[in-house]
Amino acid sequence: MHSITEALLNRSSEPRLKAPAPPQDVLDLALACAARAPDHALLRPWRYLVIEGEGLERLGELFEASAPAGASDAQRQKLRKAPLRAPMVLVAIASPVSHPKVPEYEQEYACAASAAYLVLALQAEGYGAMWRSGEVSDNDQVCKGLGLGDRESIVGFIYVGTVDSEKPPVPRPEISEFTSRWPQ
Repeated sequence: MHSITEALLNRSSEPRLKAPAPPQDVLDLALACAARAPDHALLRPWRYLVIEGEGLERLGELFEASAPAGASDAQRQKLRKAPLRAPMVLVAIASPVSHPKVPEYEQEYACAASAAYLVLALQAEGYGAMWRSGEVSDNDQVCKGLGLGDRESIVGFIYVGTVDSEKPPVPRPEISEFTSRWPQ
């Protein structure tokens, strides 16, 4: 089995992460892999924010400030602590450009592929990652606080670090559960 195939088959979301985060050389390598994602017309419609250290606390404050009116203290505290679950958070941002042949949704797909390559590269280098999204990803206050432009959107918050503890394997579907032939 090829090492790439093995990495894909062993990929796993890792919710329990601790320091250290990847050093700059490993992060640069993973980001170089992200830049190799399929991308119609070579538009590179993505960008990443790297958040560590004090930035994680500021991100938590931003998450907390985005809580809906009527949120409980426990809900606000959970939002505030969320970024502290890992020593590094990478924000994958779809940054579409106007193009006559490449619609924005296709550019968002390219950003998602880029983020998936990033996660795989980090895992291949010995780090764990957890791709998270949810309400904070679509929150206007969070997007503005992170400096997103009008047409940009958050594809995911990728929590990164050293795997803290092994988790049980996740059951994987049988190929026949999601594949069919056409025409039948």
